[in-house]
Amino acid sequence: MPKTKPLSKSQYESMAALRYAIRQFLAFSERSAHAAGITPQQHQALLAIKGFPGRDRVTVGELAERLQLRPHSAVGLIDRLVSEKLAARVPSVKDRRQVYIQLTPGGEKVLERLSSANREQLNRIGPELTLLLKQLAGLDRVRK
Repeated sequence: MPKTKPLSKSQYESMAALRYAIRQFLAFSERSAHAAGITPQQHQALLAIKGFPGRDRVTVGELAERLQLRPHSAVGLIDRLVSEKLAARVPSVKDRRQVYIQLTPGGEKVLERLSSANREQLNRIGPELTLLLKQLAGLDRVRK
């Protein structure tokens, strides 16, 4: 691994400010999920399912990977989503052993509400995040 220059005081400050801004956003998102009647982990699962590249459904293994969970933990989460009618298990037409997880209309509705609120929050804090990322990457010095 190549040696890098030590961080400056201002870079440490930028990194701390970035982590603080991210934590504030995550806290906002967690409060929004609770207000919508679901857990933050359920919200992340809904988002991972809907936002999976190329399709609107996932396998248990794909969801586990996206959420950085063990497969058996993902199964428990999926069971709760299914019992709350936010997601459904759909057998693959090509391989009956394969099961996909997709959102129900109720899950779509909850996710849309939460995603709209999160997008508004990101629009508010986006300029600050962009500035902090540029400072950390050293890009702010290039443009000056």
